[in-house]
Amino acid sequence: MIIDNDMHKIDDKLAKVTARIHQAALAAGRNPQTVQLIAVSKTQPAAAIAEAYAWGQRAFGENYLQEALDKQSVLQAIPGLEWRSLEWHFIGPIQSNKTRPIAAHFGWVHSVDRLKIAQRLSEHRPDGLPPLNICVQVNIDDETTKSGISLADLPALAAAIQPLPRLQLRGLMAIPAATNNPAQQRAAFAKLRNAFEALNAQGYGLDCLSMGMSGDMEAAIAEGATFVRVGTDIFGARASQHNNFLT
Repeated sequence: MIIDNDMHKIDDKLAKVTARIHQAALAAGRNPQTVQLIAVSKTQPAAAIAEAYAWGQRAFGENYLQEALDKQSVLQAIPGLEWRSLEWHFIGPIQSNKTRPIAAHFGWVHSVDRLKIAQRLSEHRPDGLPPLNICVQVNIDDETTKSGISLADLPALAAAIQPLPRLQLRGLMAIPAATNNPAQQRAAFAKLRNAFEALNAQGYGLDCLSMGMSGDMEAAIAEGATFVRVGTDIFGARASQHNNFLT
């Protein structure tokens, strides 16, 4: 795979984000290897994903289904890129008519917030693939503009999802209300961690907390995040959705 100057820019950004994760984990008394970086590649071209891959990144997060499928198709044809080593995470809102391709082309879905979606993902997961890893999205601040189930309704949804075939309920995801105050950030993430621990006290065996982005990953890691989702600090500003994602 050819490496150009732009790839070195992504290399530097990945190194900085990885260092932040490492430092935040150590500050929280955690093993840095327990926190995985998801590079949020939505609105970025396939070439940017290939560049990040060249520097060791394997997990990528996508919000828009058709865009993701187009990029996956391009990446499969790139010489030197081991397609099967990529880990695809769907992190955006899910429409009912999109569950079949999501179930077939992703290994993780972080944004399940209602039973109907979980049932359709279960029905559409191909038999030849391992169970689809699921995180329930929780609207921890009850924001009307965000997806996610309420904390009050979470236990019932988790109980309904747990027995579904071809799914593996792995954990919880949240996008708290934006704030630059570290104490407020931690308080929000603590709500999700408490819900996570409450479910595990009932025997769910969850092992994933998907929380924390560029501006609040330190607070998220301090509260137990196992996935942090970072886009801009790796790839730069988001491209327009009208741009060509394939080059």
